Amino acid sequence: MTVQIDHALEEIRRFRPSPEFAAQAVADKHLYEAAAADRLGFWADQARELLQWEKPFTSTLDWSNPPFAKWFDDGELNVAVNCLDRHVAAGLGDRVALHWEGEPGDSRDVTYAELTDEVKRAANVLTELGIGEHDRVAIYLPMIPEAVVAMLACARIGAVHSVVFGGFSADSLASRIDDAEASLVITADGGYRKGKVFPLKPVVDEALQKSEGDTVRNVLVVRRGENDVELVDGRDHWWHDTVGQASNEHEPKAFGAEHPLFILYTSGTTGKPKGILHTSGGYLTQAAFTHRNVFDLHPERDVYWCTADVGWITGHSYVVYGPLANGATQVLYEGTPDTPHPGRWWEIVEKYGVTILYTAPTAIRSFMKLGRQIPHEFNLRSLRLLGSVGEPINPEAWIWYRHVIGGGSIPVVDTWWQTETGAIMISALPGVTDLKPGSAQVAIPGVSVDILSDDGERVDGEGGGLLVITEPWPSMLRGIWGDPERFKETYWEKFGDKYFAGDGARRDEDGDIWLLGRVDDVMNVSGHRLSTAEIESSLVAHPYTAEAAVVGASDETTGQAVVAFVILKASQVSHIDDPAIASEELRKHVAMQIGAIARPRQVFIVNELPKTRSGKIMRRLLRDLAEGRQVGDTTTLADTSVMTAITRQVQ
Repeated sequence: MTVQIDHALEEIRRFRPSPEFAAQAVADKHLYEAAAADRLGFWADQARELLQWEKPFTSTLDWSNPPFAKWFDDGELNVAVNCLDRHVAAGLGDRVALHWEGEPGDSRDVTYAELTDEVKRAANVLTELGIGEHDRVAIYLPMIPEAVVAMLACARIGAVHSVVFGGFSADSLASRIDDAEASLVITADGGYRKGKVFPLKPVVDEALQKSEGDTVRNVLVVRRGENDVELVDGRDHWWHDTVGQASNEHEPKAFGAEHPLFILYTSGTTGKPKGILHTSGGYLTQAAFTHRNVFDLHPERDVYWCTADVGWITGHSYVVYGPLANGATQVLYEGTPDTPHPGRWWEIVEKYGVTILYTAPTAIRSFMKLGRQIPHEFNLRSLRLLGSVGEPINPEAWIWYRHVIGGGSIPVVDTWWQTETGAIMISALPGVTDLKPGSAQVAIPGVSVDILSDDGERVDGEGGGLLVITEPWPSMLRGIWGDPERFKETYWEKFGDKYFAGDGARRDEDGDIWLLGRVDDVMNVSGHRLSTAEIESSLVAHPYTAEAAVVGASDETTGQAVVAFVILKASQVSHIDDPAIASEELRKHVAMQIGAIARPRQVFIVNELPKTRSGKIMRRLLRDLAEGRQVGDTTTLADTSVMTAITRQVQ
């Protein structure tokens, strides 16, 4: 039996690129034509054009042992040289690489020449500490320039970095250190978050006590928070005493294109951590290509800002490797969007003249909740392109982003990709594509995706099902660290020769792709498979709603019932006397927009939603609540008290 995901929510708004934008756009339709005519030749051309190879490759793709791909396998390059040295050699050493802004308001500009010098110094220190090719280095830092330096220093000497988000617990850090068998940890005394210094070095000390592997020989500590820390003699070293005193002379070595670059553990891991492995040449090719074409980058004049932390894949590909490979000038911000005031991001956009902004739908909806008056206090006219990443963006948030932040006329590109894919896979190209609010739209040139039913049949024409990638792509994961069988079972077992992303999607009448969220978040209501993403979009389209999360809860009559958790806009709260009336109004609204089958059984009005530190909503915790179960593990939440507050509100 063919099982499809039902679709009922229609979106008819379309936005064509302005003639002015299209005329100067980096990307054009010929990219699609070239990729369709010769996919492998297309990627080979991109690799040669975008990167500097010390030894040119002659083989583009080796797919003789699926699902283990090799791209540009006989070529050699140095990733750090591609991000730094070659730009300095081209006379761009004085170009600002990083406009760094600390949360308390301290700031510094780091040029490409200065960043290159610092990476060379750090590379020398790592070598002195015994770190060599293939050794693993755990990086546990706030969003400071040293985080970028540490990653690139590892890449420069052929070490493999494993960045762990600075908000993770000692247990999470210990498990990642053990799984990677890291021999060095790079951390800081502390970092700033919400106006306070959060300690990092004490968490490292605790993690190393809990570590079962005993592989860490040294700890390198950046002074940032000025909080008291203890240094262990012989193991712990201050960054300023070592890197600050090291030579800035360092001769880089070229490594094979399949040399491992980094391991990144997926968020929300339970049990044994799942270390996603990425290598060098193919990853850097697709990260640079997508960064240049999806964001229409003109490095000589753009100021680009991706708000992601380097602890996530977005921070790897679109803060460090893609932008620096392209010689971009970018903003790096340490803190949270609302500290010391709710207009902090817009203040930064105005200060640095940011032209390209890439952020998450959860952040956009948080700003919607607060109201447009806050961004309207700042001059945002420098912006010329907006991007979205992390989960499907509902149409109303897309429209708000375009009109309130973008002034109503600039492109918004919604991007779909994963930790595992390494780089953007589905996105509009802003000078080419007619934009649709809420749709990721089309596979990027050279990437092949499709929609299948649960039993593997292709869903032709319009319809919903399971999103798969049908051909190998350059930035694809090369495995799960130390566990090739788990890699095959997790991503390839369901459809054999096709990568299953775990996401639902639908194709519309134009052939464009709409993401429907994780398949785990698809509900089966009276035999209809409904997407939580569509019902959430319907709720956010109502004037009351700033943000919504929908889950399927067990129901004796319908199998599963729709249960919604809704945050009201600040501007609406004072007008709503009784939350029960608002709940009923929202239930009716969904039934009218989508159909009676999607009407929520319950709509709970809440003040916050449970989110991870990367901004993703933890729907499984809401499902526990909706089904009356004890709420599960909350350790990965940005604020663990949120679930207690929600529980009180819904009881």
